[in-house]
Amino acid sequence: MAAQPSPVRRAWRDGIGVAVATSAYGISFGALAASAGLDVWQACVLSLVMFTGGSQFAFVGVIAGGGVAGAAIASAALLGVRNVAYGLRMSPVIGPGALRRAAAAPLTIDESTAVSLAQTDAAARRTGFWVTGVGIYLGWNLSTLAGALLGDVLGDVRAYGLDAAAAAAFLALLWPRLQRRQAMAVGAAAAVVAGLLTPVMMPGLPVLVAALVAVAVGWSNRWERRTPDGVSVEVAP
Repeated sequence: MAAQPSPVRRAWRDGIGVAVATSAYGISFGALAASAGLDVWQACVLSLVMFTGGSQFAFVGVIAGGGVAGAAIASAALLGVRNVAYGLRMSPVIGPGALRRAAAAPLTIDESTAVSLAQTDAAARRTGFWVTGVGIYLGWNLSTLAGALLGDVLGDVRAYGLDAAAAAAFLALLWPRLQRRQAMAVGAAAAVVAGLLTPVMMPGLPVLVAALVAVAVGWSNRWERRTPDGVSVEVAP
């Protein structure tokens, strides 16, 4: 029987896998930014400074639709609010130190948070966060540059499946954790909520609303079951 990889090694593997998948989608942003009328350097600055995919696509979407800069900034900021919640959750993982926290701030995104929290111990969580965050930052900016340079040569990037790459990586990361009733119920409920809201809300917002499902369950953090004699007892999730 093959030896199981150590938690830290598994964190490296998960982080690199998610970073590669997510970075590939940066080509789409670069191409869309170019088609919306942004210069190559403007698209690259957005990825370097803003560095949050949902906010960047919202910004470019408003610009492409003829919206003003103020509306574009407001839309991007609204979607970026979720990173504040991620920062609160990741604070104990990052640890103390002003320089460390300053370096971690721009890397606290959906993917780095997900990979980190999927690990089983403190060292692996830190490794997962930094490997994923740094990997995506480098890869996303390089692929943004490539997409902006290629522009319309690529055509519709969805034809290459790049829009599904990040989602597939998340699903692969999430699947092994769906071993308990609570995790399966939260995942199913959040998916239903996001699916129902996607046609009627702007991109990115359905995910925020669906996240409230997990927040509600995490707040109570209790499940009830009944024993054979009918007595209700609480069990840890």
